[in-house]
Amino acid sequence: MWIEKGIFKELPSIPFSYYPMNLDLLYMVPLYFGNDIVPKYIHFAFALFTAILIYTHVKRRLDRTYGLLGALFFLSIPVIVKLSTTVYVDLGLIFFSAGALFSLIGWIENDCRIRYLILSALSCGLAMGTKYNGLIVFILLSCFVPVLYVRRANEEALNGKQPVNQFKALGFGIVFAVGSLLVFSPWMIRNWYMTGNPIYPLYKNVFSNAAETQEKYVAENEGGGAPEKEKKQYANSDWTHFSVRKAVYGESLWQIVLIPIRIFFEGVDDNPKHFDGRLNPFLLILPLLLIWGGKKQGNGRRFESKILSLFSIAYLLFVFFKIDMRIRWIGPIIPPLVVLCMYSLANLRRLGESYAVKWKASLLMGFASVFIIAMLAWNAQYVHALYRKIDPEPYIAGEVSREDYITRFRPEYELIRYINSQLHENSIILCLFIGDRIYYFDRQIYWDPKILSEAVNDADSIDQIGANLSNLGITHLLVRFDLTQSWIKRTFDHENEALLRTYFQRRATQIGKHGGYGLFALNATKK
Repeated sequence: MWIEKGIFKELPSIPFSYYPMNLDLLYMVPLYFGNDIVPKYIHFAFALFTAILIYTHVKRRLDRTYGLLGALFFLSIPVIVKLSTTVYVDLGLIFFSAGALFSLIGWIENDCRIRYLILSALSCGLAMGTKYNGLIVFILLSCFVPVLYVRRANEEALNGKQPVNQFKALGFGIVFAVGSLLVFSPWMIRNWYMTGNPIYPLYKNVFSNAAETQEKYVAENEGGGAPEKEKKQYANSDWTHFSVRKAVYGESLWQIVLIPIRIFFEGVDDNPKHFDGRLNPFLLILPLLLIWGGKKQGNGRRFESKILSLFSIAYLLFVFFKIDMRIRWIGPIIPPLVVLCMYSLANLRRLGESYAVKWKASLLMGFASVFIIAMLAWNAQYVHALYRKIDPEPYIAGEVSREDYITRFRPEYELIRYINSQLHENSIILCLFIGDRIYYFDRQIYWDPKILSEAVNDADSIDQIGANLSNLGITHLLVRFDLTQSWIKRTFDHENEALLRTYFQRRATQIGKHGGYGLFALNATKK
């Protein structure tokens, strides 16, 4: 849409168009030339860049073998493999977050040289400009900078060097924060200009006037405001994402409390109940072993392990308390956990070598080998299963067309092809529950179910429903049957549900059906 309408064209009906889009700018280059495969390679490249960061970081502190093992382990972690096959922005966020964290550690290790702090701030700003989750990285590292400096200065003071300068610590924190925000500022300026909220659509309560104005604009251009009944329902709702999990998934209090642990063991792709992704349990097991054997590490390594652990725990808990858990939303904790895994394995080996009793040494060395085999085997079986699921060979060999291959994974694509080729170019389609997958449409679409709910709740007849939709220019409906059915039951009372079903029977003609999706033409009268 940016290619068609211009990069700074405001799209109020698309909330995620206000998100920061550093990686999307990279994707626009090949898309401009009609290539939608290269963006996948760009996204995957950030996984490779992160693996290089991990390799470099671990190699300097351990050796090349552990560096290579860390890079291999990271690249084969299930969620990283899955993200590498898609065109999201999460791998970019992971790379820039890792760069910010590792550079900050380098700043402490290298006598607080300013270039490392600036590099960390630059990486943090790019992380924020890639995805709003980078704001968590910004908050954490902004707090880390003065604390880490004071801690290091205290050590120097104990060694007879200059005393701690609290103002200097605060100054370093300001340098980091300002530097990060400067890099992120183009996206804040754009959103401030468009909505009055620099991080729209987040924190509408802080920027309430701007948010209300923007929502009013969207409502006026998409069919009016929400009914008062619906507004009160949401305004008075005290449901948290924890309450939703309890109600929808039937989870107990202990199951909810243990989510930060469960994510390492129970992840399942495309299943929100199981966090819509998969990690590796050794990302938790091996770092925990450092609690037992971490005292054998040197002071520098032990301090770094605390930084990596604190960052990972704080980030994980922030997401846990803020929103319903998804694996890819905690991606920035993966690189530090991988580094901790390598430190743990190296520590096991070092402990084994320190034992004079041969069987104790052999036991610890054996444990380390078993851990390495097990963690890589866990990843390998996922990679094999995903490869079988994706099955790219027929497409690569030319046995399956691009359209048929896409339809395998996006059943609605068959109907989208029909829309693009058969419907008039002035047609407007209201899409219900197709996700945010709007890339393949060549026709104007809406995909907010609230449009239909408002059209029904504001009507007292099927003709009025048709008029409400017609006022928006909507000519067709594309729906996912199962989710639409459940949404109708949750959203409407008995009277309006019956009215909507009557409207579908008398004013909507099904002109296509495929893979659980249906396409309907809306008629003033149905013959």
